[in-house]
Amino acid sequence: MGKIRLLLKKAFSSVTIMVIPHGGLKALNVKVPVAVLLITILLTAIGGGYLLRLAISGLEYKSQHRAMVEKVKFYSDQFSQWNSTITALKRAESKFRNLFSLDSKEEVLKYTDASIGSLEVPTLALDLKTTIESVAEIRDYLKTQKNIYSATPAGFPVPGNVTSPFGKREDPLTGEPAFHSGIDLSCSKGVPIRATADGVVSHSGWLHENGFVVVLEHGCGFETVYAHNETNSVKVGHTVKRGDVIGYVGSTGKSTGPHVHYEVWQDGKAINPRSYLQRRS
Repeated sequence: MGKIRLLLKKAFSSVTIMVIPHGGLKALNVKVPVAVLLITILLTAIGGGYLLRLAISGLEYKSQHRAMVEKVKFYSDQFSQWNSTITALKRAESKFRNLFSLDSKEEVLKYTDASIGSLEVPTLALDLKTTIESVAEIRDYLKTQKNIYSATPAGFPVPGNVTSPFGKREDPLTGEPAFHSGIDLSCSKGVPIRATADGVVSHSGWLHENGFVVVLEHGCGFETVYAHNETNSVKVGHTVKRGDVIGYVGSTGKSTGPHVHYEVWQDGKAINPRSYLQRRS
């Protein structure tokens, strides 16, 4: 109890604060209880802390304002990029459409590379959507047509002459009437035989009457056959491109001399290859 009294006595004891003004004015003595002085110092510290916090908040606001400005600039840049995208897409659409002005469909398909967030701006969104759909539609069409073109036989498998046509004929070995399911192309022995379309090898081996034979599956219902080869240079499962060497001219099996027996099948039916020989590969 005595300690508390002593503490209270000290707290309410006075201290003198002398204020000496400039300019020759009289000095001022102010007596202030110690407790009041301590409370004043405490309040000053709290006020200073509050002001410091306000200053920090001001700096944070300034930082947030800067971030907001940067974000606005970012969206502005995005808007500009999307405008450029629309222009580029329209240019691409125009180029695609120009392809169709060429005279030859084969020329269009041969030189065509078919492997070719949102902003609340309604006009931009609609324009972008319409343009993308238009370009995508043309690109998908060209891709489909490119696949058909790649799968369709074109050109000669060897640089030879047709010595026996497609259809009914007299068998050169028996003299009996027979149906010839392909055409014969005469050529020197050992000349490379080339695939007439992209495809996959479904057969590569010996067949009694046809000797060494290669059969290619091309997709889109097409299949080609190359027979009487001296040797085959591909195996079953190999992927080939138009113009790839698949074997070499020979006279194996039932043959009267070096040549290639060439067949074109579509949807399971042998068709006359002659019209496909004139296509540009």
